[in-house]
Amino acid sequence: MNEDRVAASQGFGTHGHSDMEIVSYVLEGALEHKDSMGNGEVLKPGEFQRITAGTGITHSEFNGSDSQTTHFYQIWLLPERKGIEPSYEQKSFDSAERINRWQLVASRDAASGSLLIHQDARIYLLDLEQGKSIEQTLPVDRHAWIQVLRGSVSLNGEKLTAGDGVAVSDETQLHFEASTNAEIMLFDLA
Repeated sequence: MNEDRVAASQGFGTHGHSDMEIVSYVLEGALEHKDSMGNGEVLKPGEFQRITAGTGITHSEFNGSDSQTTHFYQIWLLPERKGIEPSYEQKSFDSAERINRWQLVASRDAASGSLLIHQDARIYLLDLEQGKSIEQTLPVDRHAWIQVLRGSVSLNGEKLTAGDGVAVSDETQLHFEASTNAEIMLFDLA
């Protein structure tokens, strides 16, 4: 999990990856992507991108604005096996579908129109309104990573603010309560 802020007219030059699932999510600004598979897209706020680097790709990321900083998160997951054919996917999800409820944005089986990732993981997004609460049950054999993208919440009584991340194991019930409007990303992991 990497939180990045890319200054105007800056970025990451062409570089390579292999055997990695890379999921990016833009909060503010825009991020231009070009890769060796022939993809050239601009990732805008609220949009997700998934790259399966597999047998190997090169790509670059650039903030094309001359005045605005790009704020985004990039997630790297090890794939379930090496040597997967490289692929690319970009999607936006209806933000109304995640107000005070979990919205699936990435999964091993592309359930509910989510991005396809090659790992036993599910990634959810939630916009929790101030004063609202929500529960999430975690099966006994699963783990979670919670990342607070915006705002502040409590998780099982512990205060978290934007930028905080929490690893969870040996818990089956997660209780979130928003002290401000908050955006949360939850990873359900094997």
